[in-house]
Amino acid sequence: MPAPPPIPLPDIDGSTPTIVHLSAEYYPYARTGGLAEAAWGLHRLQHGRGRPTAAIMPLFRTVRKHLRDAVPVGEPMTLHFGTRSESFQLWNDRDPASGTPSYFIQHDGLFDRDGIYGEGGDYPDNHFRFAAFAAAAIAFLPRITSGPVVLHAHDWHAALAPVYLRTWFKGNPWFDRIPVVLSVHNGGYQGHFGSDIIPEIGLPWELFNYDKLEWHGQTNLLKGGLTHCDIATTVSPKHSTELCTAAGGFGLQEVFSWMGDRFTGVLNGIDQEEWSPLRDEHIAAHYGPGHLTGKAACKTDLQRRFGLAERTDVPVIALAGRLVTQKGLDLVVDNASLFALPAQFVFLGSGERKFESAIKARRDAEPGRIGIDTTFSDELEHQLMAGADLFLMPSQYEPCGLTQMRAQRYGTIPVARRVGGLADTIDDGITGFLFDAYDERALAGGMWRALTEHGASEQWREMQDAGMQRDFGWDRVAETYATIYSRAIARRAGLVGT
Repeated sequence: MPAPPPIPLPDIDGSTPTIVHLSAEYYPYARTGGLAEAAWGLHRLQHGRGRPTAAIMPLFRTVRKHLRDAVPVGEPMTLHFGTRSESFQLWNDRDPASGTPSYFIQHDGLFDRDGIYGEGGDYPDNHFRFAAFAAAAIAFLPRITSGPVVLHAHDWHAALAPVYLRTWFKGNPWFDRIPVVLSVHNGGYQGHFGSDIIPEIGLPWELFNYDKLEWHGQTNLLKGGLTHCDIATTVSPKHSTELCTAAGGFGLQEVFSWMGDRFTGVLNGIDQEEWSPLRDEHIAAHYGPGHLTGKAACKTDLQRRFGLAERTDVPVIALAGRLVTQKGLDLVVDNASLFALPAQFVFLGSGERKFESAIKARRDAEPGRIGIDTTFSDELEHQLMAGADLFLMPSQYEPCGLTQMRAQRYGTIPVARRVGGLADTIDDGITGFLFDAYDERALAGGMWRALTEHGASEQWREMQDAGMQRDFGWDRVAETYATIYSRAIARRAGLVGT
């Protein structure tokens, strides 16, 4: 069924605005998690539906290997941050995967490094690196389009963009009319720095105030973005309510609550063409709803790759992603009740050394039953999704999550904690199993429920079919963002007109 025609955005100054995404990560150029895929997925869909769009990111070292025909856009530009002057160059290239227009801000001293955020720890100048990125992105906007702009900034790395827009560029009618939408992909990461960075990043001291950038004596970049944007979003409806609570707001719950109806939650999507067991080039056999024979071949292939006993009668439980506390690994590694279950276990990903070491110790103690690979690859993730029976996500918090969507599309039943996007995308007892408490017993109990259902083959196939037919594509949310942009345009017009 074809997607409905896009909702037209309101004109700004009589012209259709260009949607400009501002993100530190963007697939395939630079990626550490879901942010890159989310920013790319939304931009690609908007571009594919005929909207004028662009994306801007730093020219990190990892970006260079993906560039095809990058060309400079104008001459270098010098910006002044207090007593410091820095020169930036804007480059243009086409996203090799989707053809969407992408722009890159070059400053080799700030961005041409081995890491994106750090190497074994955060870079000590991250405050200036991402402040400079945000300021330069705003300054370069007129080189991307002479028409009006809707700016969509993503996470704390881009959160100073509306701050610079409303300070450095205030009074210029073209810039004053730019509405800003700020998406919070992970509220646990906010960009906390000392108060002394204010003059270094070229902002006036009056912004170091409780209703602007100040947070418990520190400078909070995400808070600055929230207090200067027109509309803010997060990546699932449930997580938007969690962020407004003391338990889930990471210290910014009062700011999120203060925004009222200017703060909302919209689920991310996945690329359902790439994540489809009917046509996946990475897996041992194809399969789909109603014909699951190929999944057995994929299971055997997964067991072989991870050195597990090739048994069809034993379910394979998989966990893929960052092996960190936020993902609930402390509930897993020492959970005797979990590992006592009649199952095999596969772990894919890297993270905190203590978790990697604990899983490897279990693998060494039970060879043929537990496997781990810390060299994450897209290909292996596809093979894991196709070959596993169950997918484990015991997250402390999960703003949206993408892997539980992929798992369901592959007939791999998720067992997850009832938080954030997990609660919004998994129907308990229909496409997966949810548990509530953040403790080892609740996790093991949720997995026991799943294994009990796994023993009833007909009911299990019904759950697999239900999950595989779920629509997690970007099409379902595209026009939700169009509505959000329209609201931001109307609010900005009202403020500029006063």
